[in-house]
Amino acid sequence: MEKIKAGIVGGAGYTGGEIIRLLNHHPDVAVSFIHSRSNAGKYVHEVHHDLIGETELKFTNSPSAVGGWGEAEVLFLCVGHGEAKKFLQENEIDEKVKVIDLSQDFRLHQHSATGHRKFVYGLPEINKAQIKTANNIANPGCFATAIQLGLLPLSEAGILKEVHTTGITGSTGAGQSLSATSHFSWRTNNIQAYKTLTHQHLQEINQSLQQPGEPLPEINFVPWRGDFPRGIFISSTLSCNWELSELNDLYENFYKEAPFTFLSRQEIFLKQVVNTNKCVIHLERAGTKLVVHSAIDNLLKGASGQALQNMNLMFGLDECEGLNLKATAF
Repeated sequence: MEKIKAGIVGGAGYTGGEIIRLLNHHPDVAVSFIHSRSNAGKYVHEVHHDLIGETELKFTNSPSAVGGWGEAEVLFLCVGHGEAKKFLQENEIDEKVKVIDLSQDFRLHQHSATGHRKFVYGLPEINKAQIKTANNIANPGCFATAIQLGLLPLSEAGILKEVHTTGITGSTGAGQSLSATSHFSWRTNNIQAYKTLTHQHLQEINQSLQQPGEPLPEINFVPWRGDFPRGIFISSTLSCNWELSELNDLYENFYKEAPFTFLSRQEIFLKQVVNTNKCVIHLERAGTKLVVHSAIDNLLKGASGQALQNMNLMFGLDECEGLNLKATAF
């Protein structure tokens, strides 16, 4: 089988680096080019130092240097929010080229198109059939992925009304550009709530949890900056009268065809999922209150790993190809 030619736009950041690492070890993919405006001309391993010995590609900012952006069969857009739409509008790319956008530009239904490109929301646990036939994917956000996977079974069962959600994320979730809250001296031994009740991922969460004919569940989300590099841990609290055994059965049945999402009957922790494409969920009850814990790696299941999972589905490959990853564990 001839390898799928992949291009990466915005390859110098955290998500771009993760895509390169994953694709380098994917048996059915060859990376054709890696774009970066700020690092054009540099070897990729001069920026992502762990890739020394794994690639001799250089970053490029010129489509003519690589035969045009359309030389790729699939294009991963790992640029900042607002930049993906701009890139597609400013560059002529054949409609046959599949596009997977990791920004938030096309996640919402009302913003899911540009030109002739219509984007499908790329959460495989609920949209697998659509992803398989799509040419353009809007990859979900990291917090959105973790919260949705924790709550979707309850939403489908019609028992999701008001939820209070807290989530803590690693520093890589803020991207590679420096800010006052991303410096080591600020972040270490420190946590902080931010964007309380206003986080941008709430819109796509509401979009997925809305059930036909039902009122929109109220999601009260407080995100936290954590003092670790990667991973997201979510705890969502709501009222629920179902027995724990019924709820466990509900979740296991809902995710029985999802190869990366698991219900654990034991307490979960972040290192179970860091460096994997997994989402692990645990349920706890106290009186009439249910707490749903969910954990993911923000750079993998929350970004680049899910993007590769979507690519596999789009090209008719095994959904898990190239994603057999080892958790850090300790």
